[in-house]
Amino acid sequence: MGSIDRIWEFLQRLSPLTRSCLLSELERLEMNGVEMPGSSDIQARLRAEFRKDGTTHHRTANPSRYFFMPIEQLLIDGSPEHANSGRIARSSLAPIWEWISRDLLPTMARDYNAQMKDLIASDRQREIRQAANAFQTKVTKSFEGVLARSDGPEQVRGKLKAYTAARSVFEDVIKLMQALQARDELAKFNDTLPERIVEFDDPQVKKMTALLDGFRKKTPEAVPFALALVAKRLKEPWQLLRLATKAARSKNAADVAATPYAIAVSMVLDQLEDKRLALRIALKNNRVVVAKEILTDIYDTEYAIQVRLDRLEDSDWGRRLQSIMQAIETMVAAEVSRFPQEVGHVLGSRRLRSHRSLSGRLTYFAYKGRDAIQDGAAFCKRLIG
Repeated sequence: MGSIDRIWEFLQRLSPLTRSCLLSELERLEMNGVEMPGSSDIQARLRAEFRKDGTTHHRTANPSRYFFMPIEQLLIDGSPEHANSGRIARSSLAPIWEWISRDLLPTMARDYNAQMKDLIASDRQREIRQAANAFQTKVTKSFEGVLARSDGPEQVRGKLKAYTAARSVFEDVIKLMQALQARDELAKFNDTLPERIVEFDDPQVKKMTALLDGFRKKTPEAVPFALALVAKRLKEPWQLLRLATKAARSKNAADVAATPYAIAVSMVLDQLEDKRLALRIALKNNRVVVAKEILTDIYDTEYAIQVRLDRLEDSDWGRRLQSIMQAIETMVAAEVSRFPQEVGHVLGSRRLRSHRSLSGRLTYFAYKGRDAIQDGAAFCKRLIG
């Protein structure tokens, strides 16, 4: 029996939920560039096990799936180690559920599981939702009590370490509780949104801003989740930053930062971070065509941020953008260097950055010129006022 077979034999003694946590952890390590001999074979076996019935390993046992249902549209695949405002890593759900079931409310969790299995078996949907809502409320109130203690946050972090090494899971717990507390308002807000926003023009921006203003008055702490729901409807998710820039007195980063939805800029930078991780995985698996598409999206998003924000280099946003792009350029340079210079590499093509062409630069200056005129007109209006 080989070493992989012996490891697999040991894993079969663990609970399905524990194996699900293990798969999430292995995928997280891989995404962050950690090489582990034999990991690919173990991951393949775990994926085959959890997906043999047509589901993914993220679809944990049915009772937990109903518990997490209110945040389904806020989930993001992968295991980002960076901040991801308004989004929760799908891979965090398994360790969070383990923590709830074993540490936070073990007795209530057992009762909830038993109750839900009977309800699910008889397909009593209204009672299923009621039971899930009741348990969500108990969990959030219990968590509030834990956080109120001086040693509460460290205690939670320590417990979570038993299920995952990802530092981001604690932040995902906080976001989960905030989203569950605002679940009813988020559901109402989501129902008011169009299924798809193809053109995020001024009328649409104005309409979305009005909806967000109403939502913010009721649940201000849940605004990032509402913005994440809007971003899902956009043809180009980076257009979310228009909700911040449109409300600003000028395009200067400092003025944009003072708007109610300034976090939209950070969320677009989060998108870049996600794409950076996706690019790493694509390159590692020699999926050059996929890497090219991802890199093109990255360059387009970078350009959109630079066009719509002035004095970016003096802001935290600008410094973060520079850091992300430097990491991406290093990654691309390492990939391109694998090929002889005379052969070339598709990722080294200047066409991927079309905005650096003559027409692209003219478009850039046209944007900036238009913004300068609009800012000047707005300034004059304020003086007259």
